[in-house]
Amino acid sequence: MNLREMRVSLAERSLARLNRLAGRRGQNATPAHLTVGLDGEDAALFYLQRKGYTIVARRWSSGDVPGDVDLIAWDGPMLCFIEVKTRTAHDLTPAETAIDDHKRNVLRRLARRYVRQLPQTTAPPVRFDVVSVYLVPGKEREFKHFKGSFSWGETWRD
Repeated sequence: MNLREMRVSLAERSLARLNRLAGRRGQNATPAHLTVGLDGEDAALFYLQRKGYTIVARRWSSGDVPGDVDLIAWDGPMLCFIEVKTRTAHDLTPAETAIDDHKRNVLRRLARRYVRQLPQTTAPPVRFDVVSVYLVPGKEREFKHFKGSFSWGETWRD
Protein backbone atom coordinates (compact mmCIF):
# COMPACT_ATOMS: atom_id res chain seq x y z
CA MET A 1 0.00 0.00 0.00
CA ASN A 2 1.51 3.34 -1.02
CA LEU A 3 1.29 6.61 0.91
CA ARG A 4 -1.67 7.93 -1.11
CA GLU A 5 -3.70 4.78 -0.48
CA MET A 6 -2.83 4.91 3.23
CA ARG A 7 -4.03 8.53 3.48
CA VAL A 8 -7.26 7.76 1.63
CA SER A 9 -7.93 4.71 3.82
CA LEU A 10 -7.28 6.68 7.00
CA ALA A 11 -9.59 9.50 5.90
CA GLU A 12 -12.29 7.00 4.90
CA ARG A 13 -12.14 5.15 8.23
CA SER A 14 -12.12 8.43 10.18
CA LEU A 15 -15.21 9.71 8.36
CA ALA A 16 -17.01 6.39 8.94
CA ARG A 17 -16.26 6.58 12.67
CA LEU A 18 -17.45 10.18 12.91
CA ASN A 19 -20.67 9.28 11.07
CA ARG A 20 -21.29 6.34 13.42
CA LEU A 21 -20.62 8.52 16.46
CA ALA A 22 -23.00 11.23 15.21
CA GLY A 23 -25.66 8.56 14.62
CA ARG A 24 -25.30 7.17 18.16
CA ARG A 25 -25.64 10.62 19.66
CA GLY A 26 -28.86 11.20 17.75
CA GLN A 27 -27.31 13.96 15.67
CA ASN A 28 -28.20 12.30 12.40
CA ALA A 29 -31.74 13.54 11.72
CA THR A 30 -31.28 13.13 7.97
CA PRO A 31 -33.96 11.01 6.24
CA ALA A 32 -32.80 7.51 5.31
CA HIS A 33 -32.87 8.06 1.53
CA LEU A 34 -30.67 11.16 1.87
CA THR A 35 -28.27 9.32 4.18
CA VAL A 36 -27.86 6.62 1.51
CA GLY A 37 -27.04 9.30 -1.05
CA LEU A 38 -24.50 10.95 1.23
CA ASP A 39 -22.92 7.59 2.03
CA GLY A 40 -22.66 6.92 -1.71
CA GLU A 41 -21.00 10.30 -2.29
CA ASP A 42 -18.51 9.55 0.48
CA ALA A 43 -17.75 6.15 -1.06
CA ALA A 44 -17.39 7.65 -4.57
CA LEU A 45 -15.06 10.37 -3.26
CA PHE A 46 -12.68 7.81 -1.74
CA TYR A 47 -13.00 5.52 -4.77
CA LEU A 48 -11.95 8.37 -7.08
CA GLN A 49 -9.11 9.42 -4.80
CA ARG A 50 -7.78 5.87 -4.94
CA LYS A 51 -7.91 6.13 -8.73
CA GLY A 52 -5.69 9.23 -8.57
CA TYR A 53 -8.33 11.95 -8.93
CA THR A 54 -7.88 15.22 -7.07
CA ILE A 55 -11.22 16.23 -5.57
CA VAL A 56 -11.61 20.01 -5.52
CA ALA A 57 -15.28 20.46 -4.63
CA ARG A 58 -18.15 18.54 -3.15
CA ARG A 59 -21.82 19.43 -3.49
CA TRP A 60 -20.80 22.62 -5.29
CA SER A 61 -23.49 25.13 -6.15
CA SER A 62 -23.19 28.51 -7.80
CA GLY A 63 -25.74 30.34 -5.70
CA ASP A 64 -27.72 31.65 -8.67
CA VAL A 65 -28.34 28.41 -10.60
CA PRO A 66 -30.52 25.78 -8.93
CA GLY A 67 -28.90 22.45 -8.12
CA ASP A 68 -25.45 21.23 -7.24
CA VAL A 69 -22.62 19.10 -8.58
CA ASP A 70 -21.87 16.10 -6.38
CA LEU A 71 -18.11 16.07 -7.03
CA ILE A 72 -15.69 18.15 -9.06
CA ALA A 73 -12.27 16.63 -9.60
CA TRP A 74 -9.16 16.77 -11.73
CA ASP A 75 -8.16 13.65 -13.64
CA GLY A 76 -4.76 14.88 -14.76
CA PRO A 77 -5.44 17.95 -16.94
CA MET A 78 -9.15 17.06 -17.32
CA LEU A 79 -11.72 18.80 -15.11
CA CYS A 80 -14.47 16.32 -14.27
CA PHE A 81 -17.99 17.12 -13.11
CA ILE A 82 -19.24 13.97 -11.45
CA GLU A 83 -22.79 12.96 -10.64
CA VAL A 84 -23.08 10.16 -8.09
CA LYS A 85 -26.06 7.83 -8.03
CA THR A 86 -26.40 5.44 -5.11
CA ARG A 87 -28.61 2.39 -4.70
CA THR A 88 -28.96 -0.21 -1.96
CA ALA A 89 -30.12 -2.91 -4.41
CA HIS A 90 -29.64 -3.88 -8.03
CA ASP A 91 -32.97 -2.86 -9.50
CA LEU A 92 -34.20 -3.53 -12.99
CA THR A 93 -33.03 -0.06 -14.00
CA PRO A 94 -29.39 0.78 -13.29
CA ALA A 95 -28.64 3.79 -11.08
CA GLU A 96 -26.93 5.69 -13.88
CA THR A 97 -30.14 5.83 -15.92
CA ALA A 98 -31.61 8.23 -13.34
CA ILE A 99 -29.74 11.13 -14.97
CA ASP A 100 -32.26 12.57 -17.37
CA ASP A 101 -32.02 15.48 -19.82
CA HIS A 102 -33.07 17.99 -17.18
CA LYS A 103 -30.32 16.88 -14.78
CA ARG A 104 -27.76 16.95 -17.59
CA ASN A 105 -28.74 20.51 -18.46
CA VAL A 106 -28.48 21.56 -14.81
CA LEU A 107 -25.01 20.01 -14.60
CA ARG A 108 -23.95 21.75 -17.81
CA ARG A 109 -25.10 25.14 -16.49
CA LEU A 110 -23.31 24.60 -13.19
CA ALA A 111 -20.16 23.43 -14.94
CA ARG A 112 -20.15 26.56 -17.08
CA ARG A 113 -20.44 28.72 -13.94
CA TYR A 114 -17.63 26.83 -12.25
CA VAL A 115 -15.30 27.08 -15.25
CA ARG A 116 -16.01 30.82 -15.56
CA GLN A 117 -14.81 31.45 -12.01
CA LEU A 118 -11.49 29.63 -12.47
CA PRO A 119 -8.46 31.95 -12.39
CA GLN A 120 -6.94 30.68 -15.63
CA THR A 121 -7.59 32.51 -18.91
CA THR A 122 -8.16 29.38 -20.99
CA ALA A 123 -10.86 26.92 -20.01
CA PRO A 124 -9.56 23.43 -19.21
CA PRO A 125 -10.88 20.37 -21.01
CA VAL A 126 -14.07 19.23 -19.28
CA ARG A 127 -15.70 15.84 -18.90
CA PHE A 128 -19.03 14.81 -17.38
CA ASP A 129 -18.88 11.50 -15.50
CA VAL A 130 -21.38 9.39 -13.64
CA VAL A 131 -20.41 7.10 -10.78
CA SER A 132 -22.99 4.51 -9.77
CA VAL A 133 -22.47 3.23 -6.25
CA TYR A 134 -24.20 0.09 -5.03
CA LEU A 135 -24.28 -0.21 -1.25
CA VAL A 136 -26.05 -3.56 -1.02
CA PRO A 137 -26.28 -4.72 2.61
CA GLY A 138 -24.04 -7.71 3.29
CA LYS A 139 -22.08 -7.26 0.07
CA GLU A 140 -18.92 -5.49 -1.01
CA ARG A 141 -19.46 -1.94 -2.30
CA GLU A 142 -19.67 -1.84 -6.06
CA PHE A 143 -18.72 1.07 -8.32
CA LYS A 144 -19.42 1.70 -11.98
CA HIS A 145 -17.63 4.72 -13.39
CA PHE A 146 -18.90 6.09 -16.68
CA LYS A 147 -16.32 8.53 -18.00
CA GLY A 148 -17.64 11.03 -20.50
CA SER A 149 -21.24 9.98 -19.86
CA PHE A 150 -22.51 13.00 -21.73
CA SER A 151 -21.01 16.13 -23.25
CA TRP A 152 -21.60 19.85 -23.47
CA GLY A 153 -23.97 18.88 -26.27
CA GLU A 154 -26.51 21.56 -26.86
CA THR A 155 -26.23 25.28 -26.26
CA TRP A 156 -27.29 26.45 -22.85
CA ARG A 157 -29.43 29.24 -21.57
CA ASP A 158 -28.01 30.85 -18.43
